[in-house]
This record gives sequence, structure tokens and C-alpha cells, in this order.
Amino acid sequence: MITDEKLPGAALTGSMRDFRVPGGADLERRVGNFFKWQNLRRQNGLWPFSRATDFGPRTEVLATDDRGINMEGVNFASQDYLSMSSHPAVKETALAAIERYGVHSAGSAALVGNTTHSVALERKIADFLQMEDCLLYPTGWGAGYGVIRGLVRSSDHIVMDALAHTCLQEGANAATRNIYLFRHLDLAHCRRWLEKIRSTDTENGIMVVTEGLFSMDSDTPDIAAMQELCNEFNATLMVDVAHDLGALGPGGRGHIGAQDMLGKVDIVMGSFSKTFASNGGFVAVKERPVKEYLRFYSPTTTFSNAMSPVNAAIVLKAFEIIETDEGQVLRDELMANVLELRRQVREAGLDYYGDPSAIVAVKMGSEGLARLVSRELPELGLLANLVEYPAVGKGAARFRMQVMAKHTRQNVTDAVQRIVAARAKAEIALATMEAGRPALRAVA
Repeated sequence: MITDEKLPGAALTGSMRDFRVPGGADLERRVGNFFKWQNLRRQNGLWPFSRATDFGPRTEVLATDDRGINMEGVNFASQDYLSMSSHPAVKETALAAIERYGVHSAGSAALVGNTTHSVALERKIADFLQMEDCLLYPTGWGAGYGVIRGLVRSSDHIVMDALAHTCLQEGANAATRNIYLFRHLDLAHCRRWLEKIRSTDTENGIMVVTEGLFSMDSDTPDIAAMQELCNEFNATLMVDVAHDLGALGPGGRGHIGAQDMLGKVDIVMGSFSKTFASNGGFVAVKERPVKEYLRFYSPTTTFSNAMSPVNAAIVLKAFEIIETDEGQVLRDELMANVLELRRQVREAGLDYYGDPSAIVAVKMGSEGLARLVSRELPELGLLANLVEYPAVGKGAARFRMQVMAKHTRQNVTDAVQRIVAARAKAEIALATMEAGRPALRAVA
């Protein structure tokens, strides 16, 4: 193990973007430099990714990193906002679905992959959002990619918030070269792109893409204003509600509900993995012809096995709970934990991004410091996800604390104390290393 004094600078600098376009004719050998950089970080305890848990998304977990080293502590790294994955009724529903259907869908949803539960779930989501119809996808990523790839053609245009989910960006890149990124939440910049497009092209389509809640910064757009803008320029608005649906807003209807936009957004896309204890995703539409077109022209549903009947049953039960008084209690518990975590983070002298949501992104700053903090956290007993460039801006590294309804006040206090202690140790280590060399070396 390399000591702090000898820690190569490359383990504290560089990013995954440095290896995104490797050179060389051999597709396998040319990825070796990434592994060398990754392994350097791994060997020095600076690779906090690819971990496994023994018990799923509980508030306290035993986790193992990809070196086989165990850690135990409070868990703010899992996506289970309303703690549905351990809900007794949800687990009972999953077991009953296995007994009825087995564990796998029977094929594509375009063929015989649907079940009574999946058909009922599509109706439930459409009614929940006051939309005409809904189409399920086997993953949330597939829904985001597939709705864009299914509707947009090469001569069409996409105007997208610069911080949109990767699945949306990849779908756009696969659909057309006519992609225009507007500054995050900047409606005026979005308008300028629409004006420019329509000044020369009134024949082809435009899809405007945003999110109900952006998970890295925990902020939200003016959805009503964006829909009005799209109406003005004959564009189609698509809103990704992966992080807010079910967990926030009146009745769990997210920011679309909070902004009185139920049934008014052209297309709503979402994922079940954050709040609904399941893989899978959906696209809700205002007109059934759009659903039917996507079923046969959206590749991530047409050419993929349908969402499993077990997952469909789980999500359907989760929606039922969300609409009850218990669902409101869970949302209240979640928000109480969110506000308490934000309060304690500020009182401890740290800061966070955005507005109250299940994601409390605690600011760290430089990638080097954040990586050193991540090295200390397992020993101190905190599981939290490091987010660094290029997933966020350079020098804007953070720990994305993902809050659950069933976190206790003690869990919150422990998490804050441990991240503060880890940062203090990391600052000392970084100062020591920087004093011992003129500058940190860049990745070779």
C-alpha cells in the first residue's frame, strides 16, 4: 500500500473523461490505461464504486468494495426514497406474483410479454398523472433513451437542458445530430434555440427535454413555462420525473403535480428504481396513438423482454400505498429527514446544493479532496456516493446523500458527524501531500 507521502498524483487527479475516447486499433488493449488509473485509485482506497451489499437498501448495511474489503455503517447511498423495498405488503406482493407468474416475462410487450399486472399498472400511472395512456419499459434508462429514439428522426431537433440524464443524452445522440443544449434551467436560452430552429425549419419536429427534479443539483424547472414555450413553437415537451414522482409533491405527484401541470405536459417519462422498489420505467402520453407508435418503434421496448411480472406487481402495490394515508406519512417522514440532514450539514460548517428533496448533495469541491474523504468514510462507518467530474462540473465534487423515509434521527446525526470527521482527516492528508511535492502529477 502506498502511503500518503508517496501517493501518486494521478490517483487524486484525472477523470473518467480522460479515457472516454481511447486511441489505438486494438479495441481490447486500448482500454488498459483506464484500468491502470482505476487500479491506482483502488489500491489506495480511492475507488468508492462498484460496491455490493448483503441486505439491500437498508438504512444500515454491510457492504463490500470490489477489493473484497468489508465495511459496516449507516447507508445514505441507496435509492429507496420511501423505504418501499422492505415494506411488508410490497414483499408479500412480490411473493404472490412469483407464485402466479414465475419470475420472468414471456417476451416483448409488442408480443406476449404483458400480464394483467402490467396492463393494470399502465392504467394506474396514466390515471395518476391524468394522462390518456402509458407504456412500460423494462428499465428506467430504457424509457428515457427509448422515448427519444422512438419519436425523433434524423431531420428533427432536440433542445435539451445541459444537465439532463445520460439516458436522455444518449437517446438524443442516437436519434439526430440536431441537438441543442440550453444552460441549466435557463428558459430564455431555451427560447433562443427554438427561435433559431423555427426561423429556418417549420417542417420538422422539435422535442424539448427536461426533468422534474435534477438529481445532481436538486432543483427543478418552471414546467408550466416550458410547456407554454413548446406550444408557442410547435415543439413537444418531455419531462423526466424519475427522482420526484411518488416521493414529493401533493399526493406524491412530484413537481408536475406541485405546479398544477397534471395532464398538461405532452410526454412524461419516469423510472421506478428510486421510489417504487423495482426496476422498470414508463412513458405517459396524452394520446394513445403515441403509445402505440412507441410500442413498435421504440427499440428498448420493442426488442426487449417486457418488464417482469414481479416488478410490475411490486410497482402497482407501491402506487396503491402512495395514494393512501400511509403514503403521505412516508413522504412526511422522508421530508423530515431531508430537512434535518440539511440543517445538520449547515450547522457543521458544510453546504449542499439545491432545494429540499430526497437527494442532499453535500459540497466537497476539488476531486482530490473528495476522493480522500471517500477513502475515510468506510472506516468511519458511512456509505455515501461520491459524484465527481465529468458527472458534475470540475471542482464541484460532492457526496450525493440519498435519504430514506425510515432513516432515524440518529442515522442522520451519525452521517453528518462522520462526513465532517472524514473531511477533516482528508484536508490534513491533502495538505501534507501538497507540501511534499511542487504539484500533483496529471494522468499520463
